[in-house]
Amino acid sequence: MDKPAQAASALTGKRIIDLSRVLGGPYCTQVLADHGAEVIKIEPPQGDETRDWGPPFHEGDAAYYIGVNRNKRSMGLDLTQPAGRDLLLQLLDGADILLENYKPGTMEKWGLGYEAVLRERFPRLIHCRVSGFGADGPLGGFPGYDAIVQAMAGWFSVNGEKGSQPTRLGIAMVDMGTGLYTAVALLMALAERERSGLGQYIDMTLYDCAVSLMHPHIVNYKYSGKIPVATGNAHPNISPYDTFRTRTVDIFIGAGNNGAFAKLCEELGCRELTEDSRFTHNIDRVNNRADLKAELESRLMKIDGSELCQRLLQAGLPAGPIHDTAQVVAHPHTQHRGMNVEQDWYRMTGTPIKFSRTPGTLRYLPPKFGQHTREILVEYGLTVEEVDALLGAGVVLEKRR
Repeated sequence: MDKPAQAASALTGKRIIDLSRVLGGPYCTQVLADHGAEVIKIEPPQGDETRDWGPPFHEGDAAYYIGVNRNKRSMGLDLTQPAGRDLLLQLLDGADILLENYKPGTMEKWGLGYEAVLRERFPRLIHCRVSGFGADGPLGGFPGYDAIVQAMAGWFSVNGEKGSQPTRLGIAMVDMGTGLYTAVALLMALAERERSGLGQYIDMTLYDCAVSLMHPHIVNYKYSGKIPVATGNAHPNISPYDTFRTRTVDIFIGAGNNGAFAKLCEELGCRELTEDSRFTHNIDRVNNRADLKAELESRLMKIDGSELCQRLLQAGLPAGPIHDTAQVVAHPHTQHRGMNVEQDWYRMTGTPIKFSRTPGTLRYLPPKFGQHTREILVEYGLTVEEVDALLGAGVVLEKRR
């Protein structure tokens, strides 16, 4: 992310009015902002609550907030006031995307619903709502947080060690997965608009995305009738695909086909295992995974795991040591791939999307609340006096209420 700021990126010229808070929506808009989209982050008077989700903090803002809000400008706006809603309509003039994650019905209650108002007034606008469960159906309108949806969509039931209690994933992957799905949806809508000239409404939910990401567990259940359970680090459909102990460190090995298994056995000096009827094909290895793990670990416990991983990788076999967060950050490949970004006080991961001509950029550090309120309003043609009046009335804000 070291391209000169003045050069065009993939989404340069696209404007997003971002009313979202917490993680899914902000993660989505950061992905788009990294690649040139102009993102105006509209925060309620009390601010995005993740500013308080610490420790750790930097100058009053939690690292949690800092991690998903770079390349955006912040403006405080009170949409409960009619003047605030009128101002939002001004901001939407010429915008490409409106993203929000209010409870379904909120925008409609404010007279800002897509069908009733926005579609006719801004025919090219793409309005995307991210909610827990959508507006209708048995769970329609209910609130949803990452962990609750993980639990309800079955993730807890397949996570953890065999026989363990249902366990939450250590990453908020429902929120972040929804953010990524939403970014894909928005890019699809922009592509379709090139053909039709029209925007549309996008209904994204945490629940739908979480169910969609339950692969291969749901499809396994649909074809077998067996309810999937937690299998620890072992894959339910592939073996060996698991963590293994070595003399020095725990490692993960994935051998997804007969050829890879044969190569693994050759590297470990146990080619006889390929001729063992318990391990001939993947289905045999899955059905006898405990025996196979015992056979492999009896060899692995005599070997330096780090050295073995390098040898296996060079032989074309996926394998790697189990790292903690500090080791990931310090790893030379993390640095080589540009996944450590530092500027002034800012320290974060880089973008994983690597374009050849239009790589991502770091244009704005994560903003303080309302940092750009005046700047944005002046760009939209308001006078200094009009901005002062809006600030005085509490319609727009530069400091959290």
